[in-house]
Amino acid sequence: MRKPAVTSVPIASLMAERWSPRALDPAAVVTPDQVRALLEAARWAPSFGNTQPARYLVGLRGTPSFDAILSTLNSGNQAWAGRAGLLLIGVMVTTNAKGSVPYAEYGLGLASENLVLQAVELGLVAHQMAGFSADAVRSAFSLPDDAVPKVAIAVGSPGDPEVLEEEWRVEREKSERVRVPLEEFAFTGQWGKPAI
Repeated sequence: MRKPAVTSVPIASLMAERWSPRALDPAAVVTPDQVRALLEAARWAPSFGNTQPARYLVGLRGTPSFDAILSTLNSGNQAWAGRAGLLLIGVMVTTNAKGSVPYAEYGLGLASENLVLQAVELGLVAHQMAGFSADAVRSAFSLPDDAVPKVAIAVGSPGDPEVLEEEWRVEREKSERVRVPLEEFAFTGQWGKPAI
């Protein structure tokens, strides 16, 4: 299932095709080469002063790491994310040899967007989630104090929305993608004065 963005002008297809489905094909596999490409894309994201604060915990379906990551998700996300071929936790490292890492969360966000766009390039889909227990991740993966779990990401192949079973979930999956109009998104001169 595709849901390309409806834009006022053409944008790069990687961005137009990116969306966050929950209906994933439970039989589809994410290969080790695809995992490597996703992580390489994330690794080459920009970061403040090249501090590179992003790290990822990686679990392919059928591995103990996948099960551990899945167990940290809230029940709503567990209901669908178990069909993913790959689960990740994005972690920001907040210190380095020079001290505190500035803009670590921003750096992790940039890296995760690279990862998600690489998924589109590979014909995969990715869904980022805030609904997980950071404490459970810290415990399951023995994270040091300066490693802060910030996002869970499910990667897989799109599936039939009917796998979501509950009618409201199926309808949400099929619904139109909506964004704030440009007039309310970018301003010039003063807040609220549209730039476009």
